[in-house]
Amino acid sequence: MPLVRIDLRRGKDAAYRTALGNAVHDALVGIGVPADDRFQVIAEHDTEGLVYDAHYLGIERSDDIVIVQITFNDTRTLEQKKALYKAIAENLGKAAGVKPGDVFVSLVEVKKENWSFGNGVAQYAS
Repeated sequence: MPLVRIDLRRGKDAAYRTALGNAVHDALVGIGVPADDRFQVIAEHDTEGLVYDAHYLGIERSDDIVIVQITFNDTRTLEQKKALYKAIAENLGKAAGVKPGDVFVSLVEVKKENWSFGNGVAQYAS
């Protein structure tokens, strides 16, 4: 059910982008998302298309910033969310060398009926 958007600066190769996608998916599987539930949009942006503050909240960020936005059902506990943030940062570091300060994660939680996975049907609506 998660829809993952991964945004980064233009210029990385396909293997790097694949590593990012795999790292985020592995973190999601770690909190109970089924392994075959994988929907991702990985987009690269020019300098003016990816704007961030390099020092917000005292966290140092570089042009290697990776912004991960995950839309999923509003069913996760605070502990699961914290575990997810940590796993994403660790996995991105291991898989692609992304520094922890360059990992920005945003969760968008929605009701189950707000999904259609195809055929014009709300598969999770009761």
